[in-house]
Amino acid sequence: MTRTMTSNKTAATFETGHEPKLACPNCASVGIDTFYGVSDIPVHSCLLMPTREAALEYPRGDLKLGFCGQCGFVFNTLFRPEVHEYSTAYEETQGFSPTFNAFARKLAADVIKKHDLHHKTILEIGCGKGEFLVLLCQLANNHGIGIDPGYVPQRTPPEVAPRIEFIQDFYGPKYAHLMADFICCRHTLEHIAPTLEFMQSIRKTIGDRKDTVIFFELPDVYRVLTEGAFWDIYYEHCTYFSLGSLARLFRQTGFEVTELEAVYDKQYLLLTAIPADGPTEASLAEEDDLAEMSRSVEAFPGIVQKSILGWRKFVDDAVARGEKVVLWGSGSKGVSFLSTLALGDAIEYVVDINPYRQGHFMPSTGQEIIAPETLKDYQPDHVIVMNPIYCDEIQADLDRLGVSAKICAV
Repeated sequence: MTRTMTSNKTAATFETGHEPKLACPNCASVGIDTFYGVSDIPVHSCLLMPTREAALEYPRGDLKLGFCGQCGFVFNTLFRPEVHEYSTAYEETQGFSPTFNAFARKLAADVIKKHDLHHKTILEIGCGKGEFLVLLCQLANNHGIGIDPGYVPQRTPPEVAPRIEFIQDFYGPKYAHLMADFICCRHTLEHIAPTLEFMQSIRKTIGDRKDTVIFFELPDVYRVLTEGAFWDIYYEHCTYFSLGSLARLFRQTGFEVTELEAVYDKQYLLLTAIPADGPTEASLAEEDDLAEMSRSVEAFPGIVQKSILGWRKFVDDAVARGEKVVLWGSGSKGVSFLSTLALGDAIEYVVDINPYRQGHFMPSTGQEIIAPETLKDYQPDHVIVMNPIYCDEIQADLDRLGVSAKICAV
């Protein structure tokens, strides 16, 4: 394949503006500042594309981020929920990474110990393939209920399957009868546009069961803003939270926030809460982030412009020297990186350790997703790693395969 240098055009736009009549879906206040956009990007990042043609023709949409100065919430003001099609073809699992597995296992053990989750009932909203729920049930003999339209029964270990009920559906009021001692929701809230309505529904479902513990995990937008991480902004994620905006949502909808922290190299937010009789007042130092969020939003367009120019130059220079560049990580970060930069065919392959993703193609840009072993023959000169936290395990794979490419992390 003959590779060409990139065009001068990117998908990103940097116009700022104000929408005086637009309401915040997180706190209902009116007046939103817009500050960053990306046009013509795939509406899904993790759906498996069986052919390059299907990938290139996959539906696209536009994104324009808005910031609420009242609660610190960031969201896609152009989001259209009807374009999404979550199903068993949605492949999001990170469970093939030793680094991520170690994090998830420790998190599960910590949660079990902290909340005495032994012989309890656990409900996970948006459970994906069920890996975390399985951990919680395996490690402490719990019973589980997992709800997710993308659940695949064959992924559940047979020894724990009898103790977990999986429901292939979206969570909603029709599941209000499901009772649990512990409700967790990991990497799901950022896919939901009406966040205030969603949390009101959960609080109503819990009712007067005040001993129910709520645990949420989701990406941290503050890190995205301060790092200029444009690859962490994509259509699937229609809502973006900081520690403060997440806590404010929970307090407004009738929860007492008991714990709040950033983990996994400050990529993820963890929130623990219990039901309250009504709205609660801020009590944790981490909630006071409005001023920092405002400054970060203001600085973000300039940081991203420099980052985009830098990455395009990196790829163009490599191609001009006749060098081969691959991306490592075919999930949402990789999709956003490629679709935002509009690199054309300058990058031919994307590597992924998830065997379920291999042999498929990147939505909208069409690169083939390959196994690490393919690099033995391809021998790239550069590997762009889509998450720095995995650099050590990726370097170990490259060494094992005899690939001397230089690693460069976003």
